[in-house]
Amino acid sequence: MTGKPWERRASPLSRQALAVYTALIVYGSWYPFSGWRSLGLGPFDYLFDPFPQYWTSFDVVTNVLGYMPFGALVVLALYPRCRGGAAVALALVSGTLLSSVMEAVQTYLPTRVASNLDLATNALGALLGAALMAPATGALLDRGMLRRLRFQWFEREAAAIMGLAALWPFATMFPAPRLFGLGDWPRTLWLHADPSIQNALLTWLPSLWQVGAWPAALGGLLPDDGWEAIVTALNLFAACALASVPMRPRAPRVRLLLVLIAGTLVVKAGATYLQSESGLAFDWATPGALGGLVIGAVLGLIALRLPVAWRAALAACALVVSLLLVNLLPVNPYYDVVLADWRQGRYLHFNGLASWLAWTWPYAALVWVAFSVERAWLARRMRRRMR
Repeated sequence: MTGKPWERRASPLSRQALAVYTALIVYGSWYPFSGWRSLGLGPFDYLFDPFPQYWTSFDVVTNVLGYMPFGALVVLALYPRCRGGAAVALALVSGTLLSSVMEAVQTYLPTRVASNLDLATNALGALLGAALMAPATGALLDRGMLRRLRFQWFEREAAAIMGLAALWPFATMFPAPRLFGLGDWPRTLWLHADPSIQNALLTWLPSLWQVGAWPAALGGLLPDDGWEAIVTALNLFAACALASVPMRPRAPRVRLLLVLIAGTLVVKAGATYLQSESGLAFDWATPGALGGLVIGAVLGLIALRLPVAWRAALAACALVVSLLLVNLLPVNPYYDVVLADWRQGRYLHFNGLASWLAWTWPYAALVWVAFSVERAWLARRMRRRMR
């Protein structure tokens, strides 16, 4: 045992990542959460069925790869209380139990088929992820280069915001009316609401705030490329500003933000290429989107000169303005064409996870900012009392 105080400590970031990834598995496994029915079968009858006659290598590989991160995160989350073979065994048991419950509930979903083959491949994925991670856990969390860089470049109490920053590129994958136009679930709920409910709500609003009047009014102020540039710039700036909050002054902050931006574009292009029926990787790269990328990146880099509190506050303001625009602006007329080109079918899990991330990321970021403000206010109040 070494005497260094930072060794043999648990990783809060790993545990938070495990919780988030588990939630994503649940969401992807049960999406779209509708049409529940009973066929008179027990939830675990699938365990005793013969293996399916019709399956593809895509399904097998997807199931294995989908649970490999889960197994790896279980090993990281258990450290240092449980290590080595015991951690691998617990990861295998956890992955098997989680998958068995996911498959059991799918018995009652019309768009799902409970499969013992899926259970076996998911368990294999959890085992492989755990087995690959177990030998590297100590070096990664205790004495490895990544551990050293983590505390040289980032504040110690920064697991939550680092996790949000890591999720940002994946939150941008699903098509949006405007590039990086995340968080449009209020508009979706409104459009799918019963007309009687809409009318009842509108009667309580002054005529100035009638929902139907705003899209046309805003849309007429600028051409669509102009609004797309604004929405893209606001969201990219907010992501960069929030990602820079936990960075220490000695960190290569400019390079880290450039890596975040480049990684986001690679993930966006890769997801679009894989999901597009036409095989286009850059159909989102409109003139307005490209202009917004440049503006947002420049503003994010300039903001590094500001104090941390100012960066967080400006990021929150940018997110709020962007959410208002995303939910009030008229939908881009080409958005339906993009959605029609987006693959469905066997990619249902992927689409569910991608859309969920796109809907929730900005609100999760705002919640983090609110908690941070409250914590800072309480700390300041405590210091005043102690004087």
